[in-house]
Amino acid sequence: MAKELKNFTKRSDNYSQWYNELVIKADLAEQSAVRGCMVIKPYGYAIWEKMQRVLDDMFKATGVQNAYFPLLIPKSFLCREAEHVEGFAKECAVVTHYRLKNDPDGKGVVVDPEARLEEELIVRPTSETIIWGTYKNWIHSYRDLPLLINQWANVMRWEMRTRMFLRTSEFLWQEGHCAHATAEESEARTVEMINIYADFAENYMAMPVIKGVKSPNERFAGAVNTYTIEAMMQDGKALQSGTSHNLGQNFAKAFDVTFINKENQPEYVWANSWGMSTRMMGALIMTHSDDNGLVLPPRLAPLQVVIVPIYKDAEGLEKISEKVAPIVENLRKRGISVKYDDADNRRPGFKFADYELKGVPVRLALGARDLDNGTVEIMRRDTLEKETVSLEGIEDRIAALLDDIQTNLFAKALALREAKTVKVDTYEEFKEKIEEGGFILAHWDGTPETEEKIKAETKATIRCIPLEGDPEPGVCMVTGKPSERRVIFARSY
Repeated sequence: MAKELKNFTKRSDNYSQWYNELVIKADLAEQSAVRGCMVIKPYGYAIWEKMQRVLDDMFKATGVQNAYFPLLIPKSFLCREAEHVEGFAKECAVVTHYRLKNDPDGKGVVVDPEARLEEELIVRPTSETIIWGTYKNWIHSYRDLPLLINQWANVMRWEMRTRMFLRTSEFLWQEGHCAHATAEESEARTVEMINIYADFAENYMAMPVIKGVKSPNERFAGAVNTYTIEAMMQDGKALQSGTSHNLGQNFAKAFDVTFINKENQPEYVWANSWGMSTRMMGALIMTHSDDNGLVLPPRLAPLQVVIVPIYKDAEGLEKISEKVAPIVENLRKRGISVKYDDADNRRPGFKFADYELKGVPVRLALGARDLDNGTVEIMRRDTLEKETVSLEGIEDRIAALLDDIQTNLFAKALALREAKTVKVDTYEEFKEKIEEGGFILAHWDGTPETEEKIKAETKATIRCIPLEGDPEPGVCMVTGKPSERRVIFARSY
C-alpha cells in the first residue's frame, strides 16, 4: 500500500501529468460534476486557509478592511468601462432567467420562458464594476478617503482549457479595491500591495519572484498600469502570481464617483485594485514538490511535524505515548502544529509514505529502542535526510529545522531560477533558448506589434518589465530599434 501512494508519473517524464496526479493523490482537490470547476478537499483548503490568514493580517496592517459585494453584476454595469468589458466578454457566465418549471413532456424541469430577467446578470469575473457602483453612494467628501476595502470571494471566468488550481472556471481569491483623493496616493497604494505580495511569496511560500510592470498588451483590462510578481516553476514556465492595478480615474468616471476636495471643488476619485488567488496553490506545488509528492514550506504547511510511534503491543505504545505527550505540548506552545499519529488502522510504513506524499516538513519516528537510548529518528521532507538525535532539547532542534527547511526551499528555488535565466541579443538565439524553457532577458522596442509577432511565432509573452536591476539600454532583438532596458520573456501557465 505504501508503494501505491507514490506510484505516479515522474516530473522528467511528463511534468503536466505529474502535477495533475499529485493534486489528486495528495488529497488537495478533485474534479467536480461542473465542467471546469473543482472541489477543494480539506487538506488543500487547510493550506489555502493558512495563506488567507497570513495575507489578511498583512492587508489589515496597512488599514484595509474586509467587506462583501454581490456575486451577480448587472450587464449594464460591466459595459460602462469599455476596455474592461472587452477584456472579460469572452469569459462571462450570464444569468438570463430566474425560474424553472416542470417539463410538459415529463422529462424533469426546463427554464420557464416567462421568467426572463429584465436585465441579464453576469456572474462576477471580477468586481470593479459592482464595487464602484456602490462606492458612488459611499464617497462624497475628501473626508471619506482613502477607502481601503478587500473582499474574499469566488469568481467565475468561463475557461475552455482548465487545470486544477492553475486555471479553473471558478476560483477563490481576494480582491482589494481602494479609492484615493490623489493620483500619488493611489499609485503609492498600488506599489505597496505588489510589495506585500512579493513579501508573502518569498517569506511564506519560499518562492522567489520578480516584481515588474506589465506591457500594455498584458495589462489588466481598464487599468492605466499593472504591477505583477512573476515566478518560475520547475519546468521553466512562468506563473503570474499576484497583480496590483492602478486604475487611474477610469472606473470613477464610468460610475460618476466624485468627491468634494479640500478646495471645495468636485473631483473624480483615483482607484486601484489588487488580487491573489488559489492559483498560488498551484505555484506552491510546482515550485517545491518532487517525485515523492508535495514539499511544503513550513510556514504554510497545515501540519508541520508528525510523530509516528513504532511498537509491538499496547504496553509498548503506552510507554512511547507517555514520552511523546510533553513533546507535543511543548511544540504547540511554540505555535508549531504537530500530530501524534498513534492510530492502529495503518502500519508505520503506510504513514511514512502518506505524510511524505502530503509534504509534512518534519517527521519523527520513535520505537522501543529509541526509548531505551533516549533518541528519536528525525526526517526532513525537503531533502529526505534522516538522522538519529537525542530526545533532550528536541523541541529546539525541531524549531531550528523548520526554519532551515523554509530557508533551504527558497534558496533552492532561487538557484533554479538563476540557472534558467539567460540574456539573448538576437531573435534567432531567442527562438532556440525559448524551447529550453526559463526566463529570457531580451530587448524589445516597446511596440505591441513586435510583442504580438514574438508571441505568435514563439508562444512566449513579456512577463514583465522589471522594476529592479540594471536598465542596460540596447536595441530590439526583432526590429533593431532602440530599447531602454531588457524585459523578461517566457512561456507561461
